[in-house]
Amino acid sequence: MIHFIQQLKYRNETLFYFGLICFTASIIFLFLTKYTTTQVYNVNAWFKPFKFAFSTFLFVSAMAWYCFYLPNFNFKLFNWTIIILLGFEIGYIAFQANKGQLSHYNMSTPFYSFLFSMMALAATMVTLYTAYVAYLFFFNTFPNLPDYYVWAIRLSLVIFVIFSFEGFLMGAKLNHSVGALNDNSNWFIIGWSKTVGDLRVSHFIGMHALQVLPIVSFYILKNTKLTVGLSILYVFLAFLTLFQALQGKPLIKSNDIEKLK
Repeated sequence: MIHFIQQLKYRNETLFYFGLICFTASIIFLFLTKYTTTQVYNVNAWFKPFKFAFSTFLFVSAMAWYCFYLPNFNFKLFNWTIIILLGFEIGYIAFQANKGQLSHYNMSTPFYSFLFSMMALAATMVTLYTAYVAYLFFFNTFPNLPDYYVWAIRLSLVIFVIFSFEGFLMGAKLNHSVGALNDNSNWFIIGWSKTVGDLRVSHFIGMHALQVLPIVSFYILKNTKLTVGLSILYVFLAFLTLFQALQGKPLIKSNDIEKLK
């Protein structure tokens, strides 16, 4: 782990420190869930900034690691684009959590509508930049890297982009639930609905292909065909959970979760 941290800092020091800030912020937000009672849609308001900060930490760490392999890549432009856009999102989400108000789907005033639109724009720009990185991975060769690892990075980037844009389905509906209004459940930290369809499930699974596929491919599979096969199964799982949510069905029902306890 120490070697990985040292390597990450060496590969992209700017994103390394931004990721460290996001990780620290996520710990603070998680701490606040235990010592505050402010709620939004029946869950502690600080869970949302925690999830966004920690997810951003994982994203920037992965991108810092992968982009190091790209020849002639403009790291300065990429780094500061990501920092400004995602930093704005986390800051605004935390600001609204502190007030006990919505950040996403908040159309209550023209100002809040504008800020929600700005978050959507920020997410779009980050996703398009990630799509550009995927393009570079497909149209460059990497003779010093195992083929299975390169394909894992390529496919994980594509899956990330697809299910990042799937988030706009929630934005268009102003609702992450199908069958209720922004339903949340006390299901550990993630809070997915236990009673109705939840579009956040496929969004989560798809976006975290960025971490799962390259790690499994590099350390376990070590084979290109197996890596491609796993990627197909992974994207099938993400689409399956999306279809399930659109049918208004939760990933796991309340009574099933109780049986697992």
